[in-house]
Amino acid sequence: MTSKGSFGMLFDLSFTEFVTTRFIKVLFVIGIVFAAIGTFTLIIGGFSAGAGKGILFLLLSPIVFILYVFFVRIWCETIIVLFRIAENTSRLVDQDKP
Repeated sequence: MTSKGSFGMLFDLSFTEFVTTRFIKVLFVIGIVFAAIGTFTLIIGGFSAGAGKGILFLLLSPIVFILYVFFVRIWCETIIVLFRIAENTSRLVDQDKP
């Protein structure tokens, strides 16, 4: 099986190679960026509701950010596990063929 470039893999209609396993790091970074934006929005919303809520949200924001990143990491790992199961299953099937 010849290895295609990342752009060529996007238009592979046979789906013999998975693109997701190559771009999962990018998806994780995008998830971290969205977590940071969401946390920043939480802080801004807290201060727009009042100084007390703003300080409370400012103190709670690191916990919220860590939870967001934690769930994004679990989501990315779940995707990778599913794709690795598929890859290993196809290898097992190829081994059984005479």
